[in-house]
Amino acid sequence: MIPCVSLAETSVLGNMKERVKEMKVFGCRLNFWNNISHSLTSSKGTGSSPAQISQRSISPNNSTSTSQFSLHHNSSGSIGSSTPTSLHPQSSVSTFKQSPNLLNGNGSLLDNTMPGGIPTPGTPNSKAKDNSHFVKVVVALYPFKAIEGGDLSLEKNAEYEVIDDSQEHWWKVKDAMGNVGYIPSNYVKPKALLGLERYEWYVGDMSRQRAESLLKQGDKEGCFVVRKSSTKGLYTLSLHTKVPQSHVKHYHIKQNARGEYYLSEKHCCETIPDLINYHRHNSGGLACRLKSSPCDRPVPPTAGLSHDKWEIHPMELMLMEELGSGQFGVVRRGKWRGSIDTAVKMMKEGTMSEDDFIEEAKVMTKLQHPNLVQLYGVCSKHRPIYIVTEYMKHGSLLNYLRRHETTLIGNMGLLLDMCIQVSKGMAYLERHNYIHRDLAARNCLVGSENVVKVADFGLARYVLDDQYTSSGGTKFPIKWAPPEVLNYTRFSSKSDVWAYGVLMWEVFTCGKMPYGRLKNTEVVERVQRGIILEKPKSCAKEIYDVMKKCWSHGPEERPSFRVLKEQLALVAQTLTD
Repeated sequence: MIPCVSLAETSVLGNMKERVKEMKVFGCRLNFWNNISHSLTSSKGTGSSPAQISQRSISPNNSTSTSQFSLHHNSSGSIGSSTPTSLHPQSSVSTFKQSPNLLNGNGSLLDNTMPGGIPTPGTPNSKAKDNSHFVKVVVALYPFKAIEGGDLSLEKNAEYEVIDDSQEHWWKVKDAMGNVGYIPSNYVKPKALLGLERYEWYVGDMSRQRAESLLKQGDKEGCFVVRKSSTKGLYTLSLHTKVPQSHVKHYHIKQNARGEYYLSEKHCCETIPDLINYHRHNSGGLACRLKSSPCDRPVPPTAGLSHDKWEIHPMELMLMEELGSGQFGVVRRGKWRGSIDTAVKMMKEGTMSEDDFIEEAKVMTKLQHPNLVQLYGVCSKHRPIYIVTEYMKHGSLLNYLRRHETTLIGNMGLLLDMCIQVSKGMAYLERHNYIHRDLAARNCLVGSENVVKVADFGLARYVLDDQYTSSGGTKFPIKWAPPEVLNYTRFSSKSDVWAYGVLMWEVFTCGKMPYGRLKNTEVVERVQRGIILEKPKSCAKEIYDVMKKCWSHGPEERPSFRVLKEQLALVAQTLTD
């Protein structure tokens, strides 16, 4: 049964009836009507001009008509006519797979169903979903101030339409006012996936130790955060209380059989935000009421200071106090365009393979992870070369450990958390096939909230210094080197794993020198004989066992950073439970 066609449709489709008869010869019959109607409706829905509507040729695997049609609009904007430009006999073997729909009087689609809502034989009951108009909307988690032309400022909690997300770190978006520009992708979250991130009290992957450190800094009764639990899929409430003395309590947020959340079974809520709101007004079995979150989430660094910007003009940098010096030269604090804190390494002239490094810097700016020091860019147009990175307020991990030895030496949980953070950054480099070559406590930095990040990855290939000596001419730190590097200068992620074991030893000794005062030749002899570093006094056996795995003689016997990260997380869970 063929549904009736309205009078309004007749003016549009009337001149096609003869063509339908012709198409019957080729076995197409009713589906031809439906495909023409669909093409007309789709063209009208797009609002495209005649120049924008392309001719369509269909193969047996396509879902539109085998004929090619030129569609045009009349002066009123509606579709005037559709005449075939060509009809090829070889198309007759094609089958039409388009859902048979007809136009009603106002130009919208009629469902091709029989009375009672039964679909016409051979057609699906539901229409195919049209994803052509899908719009990706993101919500800003942090504010962002556009400084470079082409970038767009972000207002926290505002929504933006994504125009182009083909690049990993910088997306082109449109704001509510229609302004278009690039924004850092790690500053936003798809609205459809936005969960607890919208709340200031949620801190995500923050560890137990870092949560305690953060809450104790303010020393405020009722200060709290919600974080991901060490048990996957669960959450933990960390609460600072002064009863009976200042300390932090941790409560697992649980769910009952009905899916409700609770801290005390007497007080259940449908969502975690509802639960937090309840305990803001009622202690309900907690040490005290929830009162405030510590502060705004720290704004993460961006991959480069702007979209596609890695070359920085020195005039854009204001240099301030000296932060330190080392094998790379002098490091000074800086501000880019007076707004973004940076660290500026002023490289010693004659100590770097400059051309190779500048080419590598383009790649290094795109490496981005919460536990890697972000490389913003370089000043390579003058000498000495400047390397511009994010600023870490507490400086090197080695100096931090030595300065705070009295408070850190007994805090095994916090020391282990530092090691885990380094393993996460190194697992990211490993996943991207990037070798550090100089992993040590001196080349990690500490920021606010006890965040530890790996720095200077890859620079050992370009920067040379007296402490790096080898008979083969290649230079590297002897006391962090495995047998295959000492003997054959073979670097890999597994040689980084050996160095990571030594870094763990540095952490649990709060910055002692590996192998003490032994000379490099004596260290090489010990390593080749299989003699390893002794267990630090403040280190648990389970942690030392992981160190020893890192020092397996053969590279293939050492765990990957991904495995190390998982093993240490399990150790941390057993030590804190």
